[in-house]
Amino acid sequence: MSCLKREAVPVDDLLKFSHRPELKNPVLVVGWTTDAGKLGINITDYLAAELGGDKFCQIDPVEFFHLNGVTTENDLIQFPHSQFQACAGKDFLIFQSFAPANEWYRFLSIVLDVAEMYHVREILVVGGMISLGAHTNPRNIMGTCNSIEFKRSLDPYEVVGELNYESPAGQKPTLNSFLLWAAQKRGIPAVSLWVPVPFYLVNVGDFLAQKKIIDFLDRRFDLGLNTSLIDQELQQQSLKIAEARNKVPEIDATINRLESNLKLSDEENQKLLFAIDDYLKE
Repeated sequence: MSCLKREAVPVDDLLKFSHRPELKNPVLVVGWTTDAGKLGINITDYLAAELGGDKFCQIDPVEFFHLNGVTTENDLIQFPHSQFQACAGKDFLIFQSFAPANEWYRFLSIVLDVAEMYHVREILVVGGMISLGAHTNPRNIMGTCNSIEFKRSLDPYEVVGELNYESPAGQKPTLNSFLLWAAQKRGIPAVSLWVPVPFYLVNVGDFLAQKKIIDFLDRRFDLGLNTSLIDQELQQQSLKIAEARNKVPEIDATINRLESNLKLSDEENQKLLFAIDDYLKE
């Protein structure tokens, strides 16, 4: 059966297709560039490389991002982008994007229009959240679903879902919560998945957190992913932190306090972040 767009779903003028890949009933994985440790973008980059991602459309940024200035990273200009990739072999859709600054509802409506065009069966938003704990403490995948039935389908995968979050009074909901709500209105099951990222790994990346979510996706969708490179990176990162603890008593003492669930001062947090950041980037 051809999987071109449904006639009932209008195409927004800001959605630009280069071509129309054919998919059957795909999963949509969403990764933002702005979460802790850039976990979402790193995971979706990995999936696109492993599953043969094919870029086929993007959202014009003009209505959603401040274009009077751009950020730089590693001496490279970072222009806001929002793009879809199709992985036809595994029936996957990948969406990578900067978080929109304006017009959230229209932006997410465009994302969901593409989901409906391709008969997406579920949406998974992946990312990280800053944790004040140690990297050696047990870490689980957390999840918030937009339906009880979908939540139950995740029970075999040990996703911690007993979470009840409400936006503070006077503040709008998070972008992920907004996406889950909008998807529910269209009858699309969706979940926001994240792993706590220790604050001192936010700048350098957290390979354990990446592996947690990638292993989950591999098990749930039988993707046959090769995680050897991530395993190597995780091992090297663990060894480097262990080496730092052996060589710098202050680092070891501070992480020991985190492992004992003791709270650090803001100054101690900053010192540990900079120390680990410098050591891992050597």
